[in-house]
Amino acid sequence: MKNNNTELKAKAAKLPVTALHPFKDHPYKVQDNEEMDALVESIRENGIMSPLIVRPLENSENEYEVVSGHRRLHAAQKAGITEVPALIYTLDRDAAAIAVVDSNLHREHILPSEKAFAYKMKMEAIAHQGVTRGQVGHKSREEISDTESGRQVQRYIRLTHLIPELLAYMDEGKMALSVGVELSYLYEEHQRAVAEASEYYDCTPSYAQAVRLRKESAEKYCILTPKRIFKILGEEKANQREKVSFQVGDLRKYFPENYTAKEMQNTILRLLEQEHQRQHRSRDYER
Repeated sequence: MKNNNTELKAKAAKLPVTALHPFKDHPYKVQDNEEMDALVESIRENGIMSPLIVRPLENSENEYEVVSGHRRLHAAQKAGITEVPALIYTLDRDAAAIAVVDSNLHREHILPSEKAFAYKMKMEAIAHQGVTRGQVGHKSREEISDTESGRQVQRYIRLTHLIPELLAYMDEGKMALSVGVELSYLYEEHQRAVAEASEYYDCTPSYAQAVRLRKESAEKYCILTPKRIFKILGEEKANQREKVSFQVGDLRKYFPENYTAKEMQNTILRLLEQEHQRQHRSRDYER
């Protein structure tokens, strides 16, 4: 691990799980799902193959904060393991926050909400480092991610202004990033009305509707009300017409772990088309 281009030395140790604590306010969700069950079983059979990365907690003795390995720690606890291998790095809060973000962004499955709060955490940590070193403005959002532009980073950070219900739509793949960004500019009461209308109509706003909502909310004499929001979302659009829908969690076991919701949809449509063609050929044969 590096810190400001300096290689940090780590101390290897076996640490009791009772001495390990999740990184405060870390943005990544540790969920009890099929992937976690598989990880628990793997740890039972093979142990933890990759050590956790931890740092000593300030003002405490023999207590540590997890920098990387929250899922492994949770799985170890579920497996009944009392000690885990770890690499101890002496990091301050800002350096640790940056490491927490960077060590998880490579994951195959990362939710929009996770990425949003991760980018925000890293941005704030870098900004604080600049203040403490007298280098305000030294870093920019362009340097937050190695794979996404500064503008895209900022768009994700905007999602942190969404209420949990709308963030859930983002994570479930029901709402596009562009729509979430527009809705993030609405007042909380308006966002709640959007969430209620979305549930009532069983749909989410289109991009055009989200733009209208943001525009009306920003007008000098705001004409946006919950009633107005219900009226706008009640307008017929492509994703409101009669449809068949599935929860991603219900489909996950039928697809490889790295499949996105869109890839699942495309696969299902392709298989249906193949079945349709097979039935068509069968009818032709029977004639």
